[in-house]
Amino acid sequence: MSTDSASPDSLLSVIIHHLPVIQIVLPLLGAPLIVLAGRKAAWFLGTLFASAALAIALGLLSLASGGTPLVYELGGWSAPVGIVYSVDVLAGLMLTIVSGVGAVVMLYSRLSVQDEIPEDRHHYFYAMLLLCMSGLMGICITGDAFNVFVFLEISSLSAYALIAMGRSPRALVASYRYLVMGTIGGTFVLLGIGMIYMMTGTLNIADLANRIPVVADKTTVRAAFAFMTVGSLVKLALFPLHFWLPNAYTFAPSVVSAFLSATATKVSFYVLVRVIFTIFGISLIAQTLQMYNLLLLLSLIAIVMGSLVAIFQHNVKRLLAYSSLAQIGYFVLGLALHNQSALTGSLIHLFNHALMKGGLFMVVGCMVYRVGGSRLEDLAGIGKRMPLTTLAFVVGGVGMIGVPLTAGFVSKWFLVLGALDAGLWWVAGIVLFASLLAVVYIWRIIEVAYFREPADATNIEAPLGMLIPTWVMIGASVVFGIWTGPMLHIASKAAATLLGGLQ
Repeated sequence: MSTDSASPDSLLSVIIHHLPVIQIVLPLLGAPLIVLAGRKAAWFLGTLFASAALAIALGLLSLASGGTPLVYELGGWSAPVGIVYSVDVLAGLMLTIVSGVGAVVMLYSRLSVQDEIPEDRHHYFYAMLLLCMSGLMGICITGDAFNVFVFLEISSLSAYALIAMGRSPRALVASYRYLVMGTIGGTFVLLGIGMIYMMTGTLNIADLANRIPVVADKTTVRAAFAFMTVGSLVKLALFPLHFWLPNAYTFAPSVVSAFLSATATKVSFYVLVRVIFTIFGISLIAQTLQMYNLLLLLSLIAIVMGSLVAIFQHNVKRLLAYSSLAQIGYFVLGLALHNQSALTGSLIHLFNHALMKGGLFMVVGCMVYRVGGSRLEDLAGIGKRMPLTTLAFVVGGVGMIGVPLTAGFVSKWFLVLGALDAGLWWVAGIVLFASLLAVVYIWRIIEVAYFREPADATNIEAPLGMLIPTWVMIGASVVFGIWTGPMLHIASKAAATLLGGLQ
């Protein structure tokens, strides 16, 4: 081997070239390694692999932000014959969300898992968490339509197992309901993929975008569009396809609730965006415009009904679950308005909501660790007993409402601008009304925490191992609410690229 080929610069170039596949393979191999290593090393190895995945994702996002998507050919086979991984700015953002949440949640998980999961299952739990993380990232990075389904199933199957590990017997029921709905959604996606393969003879996403216009007038292609859209909406849990989500978030272990609420629905929305803008795009513009009207209606119902139902919940995890249904409505609203401002707001809300909702579920996990439950009566006076933990909930809750200087405000501001750009001032009014509803359900928890007397005044603040990661998530929602430039640049660039595909 020559000196040049062994130089540090050459080695670095090789590593950078292989980063897309390392992003997926690393946690995918980490899962069985954790099982083999056993319980004692499970948390350390899980945190190590998740942190490495975050570092790689940040590197890929930095490279993709330069403007040119990164394309990696598996096995050296070129597209469309071979399978490729492709990282543009939107995929880089999604990889960062999934790996970032995964790394922080892994760091947080040690004590919570010890409290909620039987010890003999700890290594299986961390292995499943890494598998779920790997599957979600695979969905975001693959350039092959069938592999979207494969990674969707990897993430879903591991999510079912994770939810079933909850200590309540109802966790099994919640997991089974999710399995049924998830299977229906996955089957719809697979049927759609099969139909477009039958019509085009390719599974490469970029190649599909070129070949579908030739056969766009065929009924089979329209059916494929419908199947893939509905399948994505089931996974996304948009009203009225949301029935699996509340129980899944409520009865899953606290770590799982935090991870899934911050990642799974975001990735499902990403799939929906790719289906509409990248795969079909201008080919089915008439059907897409009709679908926008339906999505607009469903998103507004989800925003209002999710917020209203959240107000009447007595379990804080269930309250946050219904709040998530409303937030999913915000994602889809930005898509349905289909203009630059609205889609920018929708994409940046993926990032902002991951920070806020993941952080809020971590706060509740801290409270469950100390008081043993998440019902409102369990949390009476908790603000006096766990002041730093409860303050984190207040800060995260303020972000959910959309108060200025929080990340939630940035998202809603652009959604309102998008509604006004579309000439739908009444939609902007509904967004503001839903924010008032958020004030009500967040205030219910604040009132119980600060204005009711605790049965025991002993200070039971959460351990630092849980408190610090929680504040990392909550604090980041404030940081990115003030320092808006980087995320706005990424989201607006991704929105412009997506909308450009329809022109």
